[in-house]
Order: sequence, then C-alpha cells, then structure tokens
Amino acid sequence: MAQLTALIVSQDEEFKRQVARLMRACGVPVGITEGRATAEGVGPDVVVVDIRHDLSSGMAAIERLRGGHAGVAVFAIAAAAEPDLILQAMRAGANEFFAWQPGAPNQRSMEESFHAALRRHAARRDAAHAGARQPCMTLVFLGAKGGAGTTTVAVNSAVELARLTKRNTLALDLKPTLGEVALFLGVRPRFTVLDAVENLHRLDKDFLKELVSKHKSGLDILAGSEQFDRPGPADAPAIEELLRVLAKTYDYVVIDAGNMISSCSAAALYAADSIFLVTNPDVPSIRNAQRLVDRVRQLGAGSERIKVLLNRDSDQNIIAPTQIETALGYGIHHTFSSDYRAVSTALNSGVPLALANHSEIAAQFGSFTRHLLGQHDDVRAEPEKRRAFLGLL
Repeated sequence: MAQLTALIVSQDEEFKRQVARLMRACGVPVGITEGRATAEGVGPDVVVVDIRHDLSSGMAAIERLRGGHAGVAVFAIAAAAEPDLILQAMRAGANEFFAWQPGAPNQRSMEESFHAALRRHAARRDAAHAGARQPCMTLVFLGAKGGAGTTTVAVNSAVELARLTKRNTLALDLKPTLGEVALFLGVRPRFTVLDAVENLHRLDKDFLKELVSKHKSGLDILAGSEQFDRPGPADAPAIEELLRVLAKTYDYVVIDAGNMISSCSAAALYAADSIFLVTNPDVPSIRNAQRLVDRVRQLGAGSERIKVLLNRDSDQNIIAPTQIETALGYGIHHTFSSDYRAVSTALNSGVPLALANHSEIAAQFGSFTRHLLGQHDDVRAEPEKRRAFLGLL
C-alpha cells in the first residue's frame, strides 16, 4: 500500500506530536509533511485540522482546504462531540469528525475509529489509482547491531529486485556516519543523500537522475553521507519529504537504515511497507533485536510490519531458530546461511553475490527476493534441533 501523506494544522506542538503518532499507528505507512512545496507539487492525502480552541480559524482552514484540494480527506478534531459543532464542521467541508479527550474512558474507541477512517481513505486512494502504476514498495533493513550484515542483505536484495523485475529500483543509504552501500557495489558516487535533502525545492525526476549513481544491474544508488554528523535530527523532515518524492519516482526503494533508530531512520520506518530486522543467532544480536522491536512499538511505526531475517545461520549455532522466535515474538521470515568466503569476496570486489557466483547464499537472496515479489517457494528447510538456549535473554 502506498504511503499516505498527512498534514496537521495546529498551533499546539504537543498535539501535533500526539496526532502524528496516532496516525502512524494505523497500520498503513503515513508520512507527516510540514506543508513545504516540492518540485513534484504533490499535496497531502489527509489533513487533520485542530478546532479545539480556535473554532473560527479552524473552520476557515477547513473551507480553504476544501476549496483548494477537492480530493483531500479533512479530519476535524474538537474537544467534544457536540451535534451542532459536528454539523458545522461537515458543512465547512470536513470528511471526518473526532473528539480529542486524552485519558477519557472512550478515548480508545476514538483512536480505533480514527485508524479505521485512515485505512478507508488509503483503500479509496489506492482504488482510485488502480489503473496507474503500481504503488512504490519501500523496504527498510535495520540491523540488530553493527556487523550483523544489514548492508550486505540490503544491497543484494536491491540488486536482485532490479535484476528480476527490470523496474525502477533505488538503494538509499541512510546509515548514520559513513554508509557503505556504494562501496559494496563498487560505485564511486558524485553526490550523496545530503545533496538531495539540501535541494528539495527542485527535487524532481530529472534532478534525481543527476544525483543517483547507476549500477550495471540497473539499480540506482543514492549514496550515504560522508559527514559524521549528518543527516541529523534537523534533517528528519527533509528525509520524510525525500522519501515521498522517491515513492513517486521508483517502483522499489530499498533503505539501509543501519543499526540505530535516529530521527532520520525513524522517518524511513514510518514510510516502510516492510521493516526487515537483520539479526544473528547470538545473544548480543537477539538482545538488541528485542530492544529495537520495543522501540519501533514506542514510536508507533507499525510493529506489525517487522519481519525478522536471521543472518549467518549455521549448524554450529547454539541458539535454535525457534528460541529466537520466542525471544522476539516474531517468526523468522527468512534465513541466510553463514558463508564468510563468498560474502567477503563479494564485498572486497564490489560485485554483489547475485552477479558474482552461484553459491548457496546467492541462491538464498534470489529466493528471498522472489518471495517479496509474491513468487513463493520454499523459504527455508526445517532447522535441525540444537542445544538448548541457556535463558540468557
């Protein structure tokens, strides 16, 4: 499902933060815009208008939105559900009306109604665009710890997507401090993600062509920053805007988010159709994976979109996959075997596994990618029973 773009109209910053979190917990990807214009000229799908304290300006805002954007869904939020107020908001042009009463006994019911309204609008929007190109699929790869193999998995998955589908595919390096996506692919980029976020005012398809680097597989690469402190917290809104532009341009966007949840990687999580958590079968990785799952839930970024990838699996591992699944509360979506020689050769040569050899792990990336595309096959064999995990989590 394509990401919904939302705008929150309010002078209350705390209200805006709480509504943004509520929207992002609805089960579909939601990106929050600050109303900045881009070269694409794309407006929001949903606008939430705060009419709790200033009724006249709130109603005027609803009327302006309805007059200027006939297709936008307008959600009015008031302090109480008074019949006259509901009628007035609907006459002004609001599609939905909700009473914002944090801590009230019926607040949970309001949140469920809010989420249902968002999902209905997302379904209508997708149905209206059913004849257009397929929605962009955004895949985020998040590592349980440094060295878990997140970049390896993200890069090889992106190459396979581009190779198998022949559709517009981009690998975006959002890893904090010196990402390695371009390095792993043997590409020397002229520009990085910072050039994109600093030029949002003219970021369209033509300008993107100048910023990305091309790989021989057909994959486009938007390289990671070469600055230690950027992108930082101040760049998060620009990253959200960048992801919206990329979703209008590409069929698949594969994001290497590193192994930390920052404000910028959180923007990617909110936009993701699937969040692939890459972990290894060892105690530090599983402990960190537990913490990352908890953090995704705290952010309201859609924990139901998390899929666990077990990397470097072998018969020598002490911890069995079933024990990892119990510890994380998620089934293992896919397993990649441990093959140090094949992986290190690919990394040092800058040639991805899918293009370098016919090893077992290369075939596993092909299987994983076909599974993403709905071309299902046997994901993994049933693992052998291993020694019991010693309850270290």
